[in-house]
Amino acid sequence: MSNSATNRFYRLCLSTLVAVFFLIMVGGVVRTTGSGMGCPDWPRCFGSWIPPTSIDQLPADYKEQYAALRDKKNQKFARYLSAVGMNETADKILNDESILIESDFNPQKTWIEYINRLVGVAIGFLIIAVFIRSISFIKTSPSYFWISLATLVIVIFQGWFGSIVVSTNLTHWTITIHMLLALVIVATLILLMHQSSPEQKIAVPLQVKVLLGLCIFMLLIQILLGTEVRGAIDQMVLEGEARGKWISLIWPDFVVHRSFSWVVLMIHALFILRLRKTTGNNPLSLSLVLLILLTILSGAGMAYFSIPAFLQPIHLLVATITFGLQFLLFLRLNTDRRIVLAK
Repeated sequence: MSNSATNRFYRLCLSTLVAVFFLIMVGGVVRTTGSGMGCPDWPRCFGSWIPPTSIDQLPADYKEQYAALRDKKNQKFARYLSAVGMNETADKILNDESILIESDFNPQKTWIEYINRLVGVAIGFLIIAVFIRSISFIKTSPSYFWISLATLVIVIFQGWFGSIVVSTNLTHWTITIHMLLALVIVATLILLMHQSSPEQKIAVPLQVKVLLGLCIFMLLIQILLGTEVRGAIDQMVLEGEARGKWISLIWPDFVVHRSFSWVVLMIHALFILRLRKTTGNNPLSLSLVLLILLTILSGAGMAYFSIPAFLQPIHLLVATITFGLQFLLFLRLNTDRRIVLAK
């Protein structure tokens, strides 16, 4: 396979990755505006491929109708959970009456959620394009095909699980899984980019790569802690609490998330110092420093300014890009036992 074909494949993967990051930011806007249940069904919205713009376009009993549809879907999902031994989780879904409470129709929230879905569909087509393009590499670079196939399968599962997030009325644990799957998709696309890129490996001692692995692990924990804070904020929104009171009301979750950010910062600082002793100033490591600082600054901005709506999707996007850059750097690092860190 020619270098030009490989370069085209690399550019397609890069474009798809950028689109995935854009979708994650749009998802943050959906959460920030409370539009997650703007469409009570999936994949259509209020039973149509083009959402309504007025409540007059809906039947008088639309809440009862869509609550019944979601209940039917939840019962089926609960059977799947029971089949794999998650009986307690299944019982919670079946017995939690709040899951079936329908929100009042809001055209703005409906269209925000619908745009989110349209962006998701566009990315689905990009993933299909990546898979189709990878078929031509089966003989020369079979890993392209298998990683692309795995990405496509994960995206299909992510689409289906998105319907579960809706049917369970944005249950916290389903949102967390939905976010983790998005990170897996980011990782597989970066793996494809790495394998089809002409960039050279960076030789480092084993301890430097292990330290970066620890950085990735710590950031993932921080992202999960962030989803707990996000879930607590969602509850404040449902209860109608004023934005200025949110931090005080979710203080325990918020303090844990804020305090752990210092752990993340310190472990990354140690990694960057060790890496610079081996390789000097590396563009990827410098970019990682800037992203970590931007993540912390955006988090501090939310803390000091009562969680302004515009900062929430930015904070999520920067954290996700940071994970992607970490993973790319991890792939680029090549351990060499002959290299010894300078004192």
